[in-house]
Amino acid sequence: MPARSDAALRLGVEPVGALLLRFSVPAVTGMVVNALYNVVDRIWVGRGVNENALGGLSLVLPLMTINMAFAMLFGVGSANLISMRLGQGRKQDAENALNHCLVFLVLVGLVLMTAGLLFTDQILSLMGAEEGSQALGYARRYFRIILYGFTFAMVSFGFSHCTRAQGFPLVTMISMLLGAGMNMILDPVFIIGFGWGVEGAAWATIISQLASAVWILWFNFGKKAVLRLRLSAFKLSAGIMTDIMAFGSSQFLLQFVMSVVQLLFNKSVGWYGASVLGEGGGDVALSGININISIAMMIFMPVFGINQGAQPVLGFNYGAKKFDRVRKAYLLAAGAATAICLVGFAVCELFPHFLVRIFAPNGSAALLSFAPRAMRMMVIFMPLNGFQIVSTNFFVVTGRPALSIFLSMLRQCIALIPCILLFGKLWGLWGVVAASPAADGFAVICTAVMVLTELRKLKADHLLSL
Repeated sequence: MPARSDAALRLGVEPVGALLLRFSVPAVTGMVVNALYNVVDRIWVGRGVNENALGGLSLVLPLMTINMAFAMLFGVGSANLISMRLGQGRKQDAENALNHCLVFLVLVGLVLMTAGLLFTDQILSLMGAEEGSQALGYARRYFRIILYGFTFAMVSFGFSHCTRAQGFPLVTMISMLLGAGMNMILDPVFIIGFGWGVEGAAWATIISQLASAVWILWFNFGKKAVLRLRLSAFKLSAGIMTDIMAFGSSQFLLQFVMSVVQLLFNKSVGWYGASVLGEGGGDVALSGININISIAMMIFMPVFGINQGAQPVLGFNYGAKKFDRVRKAYLLAAGAATAICLVGFAVCELFPHFLVRIFAPNGSAALLSFAPRAMRMMVIFMPLNGFQIVSTNFFVVTGRPALSIFLSMLRQCIALIPCILLFGKLWGLWGVVAASPAADGFAVICTAVMVLTELRKLKADHLLSL
């Protein structure tokens, strides 16, 4: 483990490729393992309960995405601010950002939990299930329990970004491995062994998230961290909160709008699924989409890991005005992310039936017909998604949060929502499925134009600094 005195400073002197590898491998590992929280839940629920229960978990997904949106607002925002302040040599400001991050993660987590417990039925009634849906009953049973873990999830996920920004990616990886490892062990025990069904999946997740949160906090309160949590010295600063929200707003909006899109997607799939797939078709379509989202999640998590691994390298060097290193780090990260998406695209196109049966080995004929075909349509532009994800964060660390927000909203809102509404009206269920790749293609074209302009600017700034 790097010494406290040079852990952050190495970000500005070590070879960029080596730094990206050292930071991205733990981040990729951690993100993949973290994704297993939801994916393993769905695999065991599909195998140990039934396919309608999978549809129930898909109804809860937008609500869990909102929770992660706030975790990213404070976690990613604080991490970006910490990286930049460390690069500028302003350690005290970086430590203040760390304290603010924890306080607001806990407060917002408690508020979301309370609201969810008070208005469970009202919230779930908006989630998109057709009237009389079996999936809605499973969603209620799962959501009422998972709410108790919202604060744990926010602290473990949000604080992982801050720890990585200090130069300790392995600590973050251990936190995620600990939580996801426990979840993978507890899921089959609770769901099948104890016969708790979807409630067992929820309890397994909560216990695992608590373990992860305890580990990450223990490190940040300890002496090995570059920045130490000192809640006794916490004093609310409007300036720090403004900076954190500015740096984290892009990822927050991306996640928040994603939850809105998931809600709209659920409603559209449930509505049109009933007319295309017959009686119970809404639940079948929800289950199929849930499976496809789970598979896409496992593909995109390594890309998010590369993005997170690149963040401290980009942020520190931009703060230190080492623009050539910023440009090189971005290009390497974007190339690696694209390669991962290419592999994921090939696997989904070649083996969709195999992937679906991992979740639903005894699925109905309607599910096993719909889900593979939908998967092949949804991943058509997946090879371009890696570039899009890395580029969005690139504009944050180069001091262009407004542009990053626009790019985040472009794919998830500006393009995708109209596509869902229009394509659904024109072509029903399959139009809703086709909306996602159509939005991907449009967003990538716009992003490419903006990135080329920014790379030219970085090159010019580098020449001026020589």
